[in-house]
Amino acid sequence: MRAATALGLLAGAAADAVFADPRRGHPVALFGRAAAALERRLYADSKARGAAHAALCAGGAALLGAAAQALTRDRPWARAAVTAAATWAVLGGTSLGREGAYLAAALERKDIAAARARLPHLCGRDPGRLDEPELARATVESVAENTSDAVVAPLVWGAIAGVPGLLGYRAINTLDAMVGHRSPRYANFGWAAARLDDAANLLPARLTAALAVLAAPVAGGSPRRALAVLRRDGHRHPSPNAGRCEAAFAGALGVRLGGANDYGGRIEHRPHLGDGERPGAADIRRAVRLARVVGLAATALAALAAARPRLARATRPA
Repeated sequence: MRAATALGLLAGAAADAVFADPRRGHPVALFGRAAAALERRLYADSKARGAAHAALCAGGAALLGAAAQALTRDRPWARAAVTAAATWAVLGGTSLGREGAYLAAALERKDIAAARARLPHLCGRDPGRLDEPELARATVESVAENTSDAVVAPLVWGAIAGVPGLLGYRAINTLDAMVGHRSPRYANFGWAAARLDDAANLLPARLTAALAVLAAPVAGGSPRRALAVLRRDGHRHPSPNAGRCEAAFAGALGVRLGGANDYGGRIEHRPHLGDGERPGAADIRRAVRLARVVGLAATALAALAAARPRLARATRPA
């Protein structure tokens, strides 16, 4: 069955490359609506209520994956098909690259209004006052972070735990986007979702950073410089995971990331990562190219780990 899981991961990644995300009826969107409905019933300004919400949502998704895996226990082709479908549903690499390319094209033609209107597809920052370099910075940072969240991490958890890992991880990451941010409403209720997402991304974020360092030449960068920036700046970000990805991309691209981020009037000051100028439209295109190579490498590694029992066991948390 390990070979079936590996084949499913490869087929799902290929489906994402060809078809990207479905425009209607996306399983992640359906999960989001279910999680929001449960939130309306459970919400209280309480960490305990938030933990219950996170456990029910993420646990339910993982149990659904476990049921699908149990039903295909003795049918390798069915297991491969179920794994492929789940992988396609949870990956977002192709859509991420397309969003980055759209932002780059808008900035190249100096259409700041179009870029501002599109940025919310990538991140939650208020784009209303962002100039071209800040729009480019937000895009590069989002591409870097989401290369881990939407590509590498699902593949890692698919290699470790199969379909339950794929669905469970995507549920955790979606919950973090929904309730894990720092706001008066979610400071307590979203605490468990945010911490769970941090834990789930510890390994994938560091793998993403390592692959970005190795792939730096495809973006015109140097692995040595990318590694130096990663080691110097990766830990300075308030997120234990996003900083590693962003620092590695900053080093590979030779740009400076970080600064003040406006989340609907809530200003967060992020430390500078990397050296050089703020990024521009051309740097977005280089970031997208780097993200694609990182995704391809992660796909190959995940399939190899899933197919080889020793590698699969070695990747399991102690």
